[in-house]
Amino acid sequence: MVSFEEAIETVGKVVETVGIAAIVVGIALALARFAVTHRDDDGYTRCRRSIGRSILLGLELLVAGDIIRTVAVSPNFRSVGVLALIVLIRTFLSFTLEVEINGRWPWQRRTSDEQA
Repeated sequence: MVSFEEAIETVGKVVETVGIAAIVVGIALALARFAVTHRDDDGYTRCRRSIGRSILLGLELLVAGDIIRTVAVSPNFRSVGVLALIVLIRTFLSFTLEVEINGRWPWQRRTSDEQA
């Protein structure tokens, strides 16, 4: 019989694996789409946005996997501290990617072009 800790560890690893797959598949699809439609003027921008969104999704899943594995399996002060550092770094990366994708700060209002 599988223990609770082993089951949670497995769930955390599965979520992290899905995060990695989201990044890899998203990048592959964005590059394939760009290769087919690169003649379009906005193709490069769309490709960058697709890649950025894939990375953001993957980062969210990786953070979720880290939280599951750290908090549920071994919640000691050191592991929670390492988790906090990882979440801080990934949050910074997510924030900068979001700015790069949208071309504006999150607190700025959308322009009429972005709403369409």
